[in-house]
Amino acid sequence: MGTKALAVYAGREAAAQIEKNGWNPELFSLLLGASGGPKWLILSHLDRILFGDFLQRSDHRFSVMGSSIGSWRHACLAMADPVAALDRFEENYILQDYETRPSAEQVSAASLDILKRVLGESGAAQIVGHPRVSTHIVTARGRGPTASTSTGIMATGMGAAALGNAVSRQLLKLAFQRVVFHSGPMAKPQLSLHDFDSCFVTLDENNLAPALHASGSIPFVLTGERDIPRAPPGQYWDGGIIDYHFDLAQFCGEGLVLYPHFSASITPGWFDKHLAWRRTALQGMDKLVLLCPSDEFIAGLPHGKIPDRNDFTRFNFEQRARYWQDCIEQNKALAEDFSDLIQQDNPLAGVTVF
Repeated sequence: MGTKALAVYAGREAAAQIEKNGWNPELFSLLLGASGGPKWLILSHLDRILFGDFLQRSDHRFSVMGSSIGSWRHACLAMADPVAALDRFEENYILQDYETRPSAEQVSAASLDILKRVLGESGAAQIVGHPRVSTHIVTARGRGPTASTSTGIMATGMGAAALGNAVSRQLLKLAFQRVVFHSGPMAKPQLSLHDFDSCFVTLDENNLAPALHASGSIPFVLTGERDIPRAPPGQYWDGGIIDYHFDLAQFCGEGLVLYPHFSASITPGWFDKHLAWRRTALQGMDKLVLLCPSDEFIAGLPHGKIPDRNDFTRFNFEQRARYWQDCIEQNKALAEDFSDLIQQDNPLAGVTVF
């Protein structure tokens, strides 16, 4: 593929279909978007070509499912002009600036302002009523102490949830319920979601912004949302708590899964980040196509890494903005590699088949 900026991994069935039909967007029935905060910036130009070009080459209907920043990216896709929405998102996300260590209220206020600027006056209606994109926004509804508005009680609940999760991921359901907000009259998540008690809530223009804010609300960093319209009452938190990168083994769709991601590493839940044994191998996920920056590309970035949430404390505003802009400029190579790949005579050129 020329440069080695973009790494492409495909399951055996996905590879066979792409080899036979080429890079046809109609092959894909699900687009996934992971949690990850500022990590999304490394995908910004790849998102532009996927959202603004590749996925627009067909009239077929497909599902998108995201947690946290993944759901915000997908909101841009389901708007009338996805590239313009991504431009607004990127610009306002970079401009976040906090003079001191901000409170959860300050970060939530800034996040809601970004969301307002991205959606504009008609964005919510466009997402809810999109004729082809079935949007699914994943949140985690607190149970017991994790639903408390008291910082001390919440901390106790989160600590207990982390300990329980270390023993068994199934114990996490005692502290959180998965609540998926979806467009259209019926949810079509393409994942069976049988691992947790999952509740589905229909999106409308009134609850879309609260659902998106909740989906990206890391406890103690943001305030979350309480009593979202049409949803069960309670406190709503970051969807990545349960579905950080998702359990891909639950895919039950007819087509393929397209997954633009930050790396080839898949970690099901947020509490699993430091549990190496919870990382999921790609082997066996036959319908998956995963796009991510290559190790060589990441090593060549400023500071040898992709943007992350620690950059807010690691750098001052000017340093962080410059670093993030440099990463954005360099990630044009990911989009160029994908554009080259889908035009190749050999559609699997450079693709790793597992």
